[in-house]
Amino acid sequence: MARNHDREDLLLPPLFETSTAKHRGAYKIFCFTIFVGVISIWLYRFIHFPSAAAAAGKSTWLTISAAEVLFGLYWIFTQAARLNVVYRFPFKHRLSQRYEEELPLVDVFVCTADPTLEPPLLVIDTILSVMSYNYTPEKLGIYLSDDGCSELTFYALVEASEFAKRWIPFVKKHNVEPRAPRVYFSRKIDSDEPDFVHEWTIVKDMYEDMKSRIDSSVANGFITDEIKDKHKGFLEWNSNITKNDHHSIVQILINGWDPQGIFDADGNRLPTLVYLSREKRRGWQHNFKAGSMNALIRVSSEITNAPIILNLDCDMYSNDPDAIRDALCFFLDENQGQQISYVQYPQRFSNITKNDIYANEPRATFQIELAGLDGFGATLYIGTGCFHRRESLSGKKFSYEDRTIESNSVRETKKIRSVEELELASKILANCSYEKDTLWGKEMGLVYGYPVEDIVTGLTIQCRGWKPVYYNPTKHAFLGIAPTTLDVALVQFKRWSEGLFQIFFSEHCPFIHGCGKIKLGAQMGYCIYLLWAPFSLPILAYVFVPALCLLHDVPLFPKVSSLWFVPFAYVFAARTVCSLIEDLISGSTVKGWWNLQRMWLIRRTTSYFFALIDTIYKKLGLSETSFVLTGKVSDEDLRTRYEDEIIEFGSSSVMYVIIATIAIVNLLSLVYGVFKNVIFSGFNGLIGVFTGQMIVCGIIVSLNLPVYEALLMRRDKGSIPSSVLVKSLVITSLACLIPMY
Repeated sequence: MARNHDREDLLLPPLFETSTAKHRGAYKIFCFTIFVGVISIWLYRFIHFPSAAAAAGKSTWLTISAAEVLFGLYWIFTQAARLNVVYRFPFKHRLSQRYEEELPLVDVFVCTADPTLEPPLLVIDTILSVMSYNYTPEKLGIYLSDDGCSELTFYALVEASEFAKRWIPFVKKHNVEPRAPRVYFSRKIDSDEPDFVHEWTIVKDMYEDMKSRIDSSVANGFITDEIKDKHKGFLEWNSNITKNDHHSIVQILINGWDPQGIFDADGNRLPTLVYLSREKRRGWQHNFKAGSMNALIRVSSEITNAPIILNLDCDMYSNDPDAIRDALCFFLDENQGQQISYVQYPQRFSNITKNDIYANEPRATFQIELAGLDGFGATLYIGTGCFHRRESLSGKKFSYEDRTIESNSVRETKKIRSVEELELASKILANCSYEKDTLWGKEMGLVYGYPVEDIVTGLTIQCRGWKPVYYNPTKHAFLGIAPTTLDVALVQFKRWSEGLFQIFFSEHCPFIHGCGKIKLGAQMGYCIYLLWAPFSLPILAYVFVPALCLLHDVPLFPKVSSLWFVPFAYVFAARTVCSLIEDLISGSTVKGWWNLQRMWLIRRTTSYFFALIDTIYKKLGLSETSFVLTGKVSDEDLRTRYEDEIIEFGSSSVMYVIIATIAIVNLLSLVYGVFKNVIFSGFNGLIGVFTGQMIVCGIIVSLNLPVYEALLMRRDKGSIPSSVLVKSLVITSLACLIPMY
């Protein structure tokens, strides 16, 4: 706050509490037993390496041994996120009792880039949800960054600014949730009280009218002159403006600090609302979302300059009207708040199916893994659903001196400058030449040069001495829209894993950049994600080598009757049961866990593998692989298949060729192995040297049952095209001819 904390303040009850997960001691013992099993497997591979006289198996033995060594090392990294799990609990009532009249300004950044992929109605849904927070309106500044420089998006925001005059008093008066109108009105009315029903009907009609006007303009692809005459902001657009070549546009639609400004239908102030489209010119790097965020940081500092910043993706509406107050409990805590740089919420989705068919929302990751990283002070910044201390984004290193959050109003800060003056001054800050020869993108703002600018920015902030917090509330604070087709989900993970791997091989590698600055557990925790791409190789080895060796009668595992089989069986069983338990206690289902295992396999053999290839290509100066995605199709058949949890393939992507090939090779090997070693050999074959390989093939076949269905049985548009089947059969035939040396 504006005042410094004295000794009496430090004795007050904390605004948040941190608790350690239970039974961590027992879990450490359990981990030790798995570690012993892993070492035993490595020892078995070393002792039983094929002799020089062996006719076959040396190269395959070496390959599978290398894969198991890498599996073991990666498993050790994953334990860094599980040995120090902590949970955070804020106390909003204490915040209100202590600081209600002194709560700080909060700026909210919403980023969009394409009115086709990110429809304007979806964008303003998020805008209206954050405008409706249970927070003093004049202390809220809402900023929309439009990197597509679209008149359609600006028009939708103008419409939203008018609709907000009725929407905000309605939701606050009746405590309506969620406060995103598109979502709220898609549900049944939740009261039969006459006055409420009457007002609900009026507001819904207003929303439908607004929606109709926006949809009509989007369908036409332009804004009519009649609409343009209603707001001066449309004068910024002309026929020469394109998405990648235009001047800076800053429009303050609602000046919430002006006592004579815009009020809602009940006579209350409205939050400040600003539209920004930063300048783009040919020959200038725009640095994607990182550049957009940095422009927002500068422009907002000129207009509202709130000490706390919330950034959201345009499709992620606020689901909890008190989310700001929860976050402020961390920043304003008298004992620990001064060091907190950002408060990260998990990325949840509103359209997840019961069993999460594409594993878009991994429950155990949110509930355990990310909370474990928080225990080491390594909370990941994931680019959305994150509250920042503005100061931590400015490049400053943490120190305990003068770390107070001001509660001044915008009027006090800006000395009542006019809207026109602020718009003019802000445009300069959004020019593409403004960052030339400055520290922006290096020491200030989000870091440039990486596809996952959020992760590297979070790491950089931590290395300056700041401490982030991970908060996973029972009530989801933000809800986005998850991919509903497999190709979109895979390409998304391909982009992420490529960017993460680039960080590992850069000056920002946690073991280099974080050495002596963050804990070893934090460095290892980061590598769980940074090493997604290279760890596709041991997975590919394990899905192909055991199956092909089974076809060629080359054993890779000990007999079931051998003691050496015990560590293999124990490590597999222990990890499987542990994974299942983690998911179940995190709120998932058994089928949801099984879907996660399938997606785990699919991602690592496709998305992560191509991310590895593209990273290598970039290092060699070669062209990258390309994957073309269609827009966000929402036809009824696709929606029905998604809701019925039927995997959507529907294209001839090379990723699907790999998926189908893995499925066919393992099915062929399993059938061969069962006939030769079980049906024809009886009990001795069942406990023989090929049992381990049959188990591996059996698991892979079980995970790929939906793939066989899409290849052979389905006839809908989401099935796998016959061309993929043909290519996979050809590759399988060639693979079966490869000698296993």
